[in-house]
Amino acid sequence: MTESQNVIVPMPRAAVFLVATVRPGREAAARDALEGITALERSVGFRVPDALLTCVVGIGSQLWDRLFTGPRPRGLHPFAELKGPSGHHAPATPGDLLFHVRARRADLCFELARHLREAFGDAIEVVDEVHAFKYFDDRDLLGFVDGSENPTGGTADDAVFVGEEDAPFRGGSYVVVQKYLHDLPAWEALGTAEQEAAIGRTKLANIEFPDDEKAPDAHIALNSVTDEDGNELKIIRENMAFGRIGDGEFGTYFIGYARTPDVIGRMLRNMFLGDRPGVHDRILDFSRAVTGNLFHVPTKDFLDDLPPSP
Repeated sequence: MTESQNVIVPMPRAAVFLVATVRPGREAAARDALEGITALERSVGFRVPDALLTCVVGIGSQLWDRLFTGPRPRGLHPFAELKGPSGHHAPATPGDLLFHVRARRADLCFELARHLREAFGDAIEVVDEVHAFKYFDDRDLLGFVDGSENPTGGTADDAVFVGEEDAPFRGGSYVVVQKYLHDLPAWEALGTAEQEAAIGRTKLANIEFPDDEKAPDAHIALNSVTDEDGNELKIIRENMAFGRIGDGEFGTYFIGYARTPDVIGRMLRNMFLGDRPGVHDRILDFSRAVTGNLFHVPTKDFLDDLPPSP
């Protein structure tokens, strides 16, 4: 039996997202630090166990071949940049490693993130750092509840963990991250009915509109994808709000876990390219993606006993 990383956990109240690149020639140091992450997580989390501190580590496509020989995760590839006909853009940005640190307390997130940075030393350069939080009753800065459609139980396991289709990496997962900046003044200038039409659910009660009442460009409509039998394909979203008062930079940090990155890829193509001509996700008129990365999330067993280096 393999032990997966803590992908599925109770919804945290705080998170730190670190995306880093590994400096050329410092791969051996990065490998050493990777093998110590699970122990570091235990040591910091032991101080306040009810804070449920966890750290999920993701490894990018280009770094994988620099660190390991042998098979690669079947679905691992660089994040695919998207440019929609309406000018909306999902950029692909640098990133070899993702550290998704979360807990019920922000101080625990900070403490573990600080120790992680020290452990990797000059082997890495942090290229994006976001300190995020849950906003009131699990809403994003746009005012809507986020993540209420996440699967639970065995359905969640099936949605996010690799199975026998890629046996060497069974129990692993894939994660996509994007940082979205919101034009809050423009969004708040809309009436509640217009906002609800853009999302596809009611704002106060968080009730999803019936399919025949959703606008073609509603966020929920374009983010619902199905398999060939018409069954909806699920992911785990743990989006978090973030913001800086001084420069007015506010937004949502999107993070989605899936058994295969193809599911999230289809959702993003629907958002940016539309599922029919002339349609894009209405949210993109108010939210701009500024980063984009895809990582494989190996099992804890993998991290504790890394395969040989090239």
